[in-house]
Amino acid sequence: MKPIIVIPTYNEKENLEKIVKEILALDCGVTILVVDDNSPDGTGEIADRLGSELDGQVAVVHRQKKEGLGPAYMNGFEVALEMGADYIFEMDADFSHNPKYIPDMLDAIKQHDVVIGSRYVPGGGTENWGLARKLISRGGSAYARLLTGMKTRDCTAGFRCFRRDVIESIDFSRVSASGYGFQVELAYICEKMGCDIFEVPIIFVDRTEGTSKMSKSIIFEAMILVTGLKKRYRDLDDKKHR
Repeated sequence: MKPIIVIPTYNEKENLEKIVKEILALDCGVTILVVDDNSPDGTGEIADRLGSELDGQVAVVHRQKKEGLGPAYMNGFEVALEMGADYIFEMDADFSHNPKYIPDMLDAIKQHDVVIGSRYVPGGGTENWGLARKLISRGGSAYARLLTGMKTRDCTAGFRCFRRDVIESIDFSRVSASGYGFQVELAYICEKMGCDIFEVPIIFVDRTEGTSKMSKSIIFEAMILVTGLKKRYRDLDDKKHR
């Protein structure tokens, strides 16, 4: 079993070393792949140092510029496959995704195709969120589910684990979202392919250090994206993963 955790970064110098060391302290056999979008704050240099100090446990991909979450993850998935990953995680660097859930997700992925760290199943939730943030997040998931018919409760979640064959089955050349809409699009594709998706409850904690990458333009992109998903991926009805 070779799990690789893909962590995209842009200006995460306050968080990266701490999150890497906390993940590795779990001693669950994971490799961390940092995908840095040429952070001007020195995050990439920190990643390189960690890669040197923790040889074999941390790898680094340097991208030329900031292009958004989607392209960073797609690049990371490609490299993770080349590294021989059996399971591939998505995870933020800012501690909103608590590393303590990784062992539970690793246990679950042995029985399922995709595991999602979910805020919106029994036992899940959020901490340190204002009312507006809660409304945007819950409303976004509800909006996506209403327009697409998705069954995944937390379809905007960014804490996920995929089996290798799921990632290999996705035609990423068709994926259009560059921001957080990428998570909705990817969840929709997995459902359309007939993947067995399991949601593990997590408590999502708002970042305490660094700056959020969420913006009005990212939210707008996701809203527009959702309206066209059913038409864009209509052909997947006949191409079930299992």
